[in-house]
Amino acid sequence: MQIRRVILFGLSIVLAFALCATGCIPVKPSQDNFKMPTVTLSQIEVASYWGWWYYSNQVEPTKGKADNRGAPLVLAFVFDITNPNEYEVELDDFRFTVAFEEFELNSVNAYETMWIPAGRTNQLRVPAVFDARTSMMSLGVTGGFKLQEKNISIFDQLESWWTGISTFSFPIHVKEGAAQFGADGVSAVVAFSGKFPE
Repeated sequence: MQIRRVILFGLSIVLAFALCATGCIPVKPSQDNFKMPTVTLSQIEVASYWGWWYYSNQVEPTKGKADNRGAPLVLAFVFDITNPNEYEVELDDFRFTVAFEEFELNSVNAYETMWIPAGRTNQLRVPAVFDARTSMMSLGVTGGFKLQEKNISIFDQLESWWTGISTFSFPIHVKEGAAQFGADGVSAVVAFSGKFPE
């Protein structure tokens, strides 16, 4: 009986060491042990493209109502999200601003929930829709003086972006990024930014 107790005790010690070595003993999230995840812009892809065009409400359409319309452009922003913690973390809010060159054109939000396993990296793809009309309005409001300094018209600037997007002939900036992470009552907002191509 005594030998059996010694053997069982020895096995329990070996098992405890094995659990420690393999990291199977769960770590409870706390403010003291929480490490900030990182968000890195991996790439930007052209998801949908219809070329460059713009027409005013003076042009009578074949069908529908006349209006000011411009070519849409859909980009997909791909981010690497790394969790350095010993437990999984939840991403539940993700937002950023997009600028073509130095001109801010769009604000993007993603509200889908994602869990990132301990010590792993997930990828998040966020689509963003741009159109020539809305971008023209943004440029007129926020970038008018910059365009004057560059000595370029709004339409020429837009056309250079829409025709140059296939080769990414200009830099696209991700700015003012904020990602909300949480784990069992612990929460934090991580700031991020990026540029593509580098």
